[in-house]
Amino acid sequence: GVQLAESGGGSVQAGESLKLSCVVSGYTYNTWCLGWFRQAPGKEREGVAAIDSDGSINYADSVKGRFTISLDNDKNTLYLQMDRLKPDDTAMYYCAKTPLRMTAFQALSAPMDFAYWGQGTQVTVSS
Repeated sequence: GVQLAESGGGSVQAGESLKLSCVVSGYTYNTWCLGWFRQAPGKEREGVAAIDSDGSINYADSVKGRFTISLDNDKNTLYLQMDRLKPDDTAMYYCAKTPLRMTAFQALSAPMDFAYWGQGTQVTVSS
């Protein structure tokens, strides 16, 4: 299987930054997609950013220009740099991985196709 462990969440003021990390371990697939998802209380889980094994990257419109997803293959770590945070960004953030042949553009609307999930890290942004 695959294990994912997020860290880096916290409580910040609007306009500040946070960087989330997700250490990925376990079985290595030839094709894969990694994504960041978030879920606020009372809302559905939504895709935030994704990167696939071809190197394509995609962002939700709500975070485009503020968030940056990156992958350090040497450290097996996925990152999400979050700048200019807004109160609407408050949520539990999860990283996830799927071995399915899925592009980053498909990933954000298909959390149900991700088999492996981390435990989540809370991000709270106050105004």
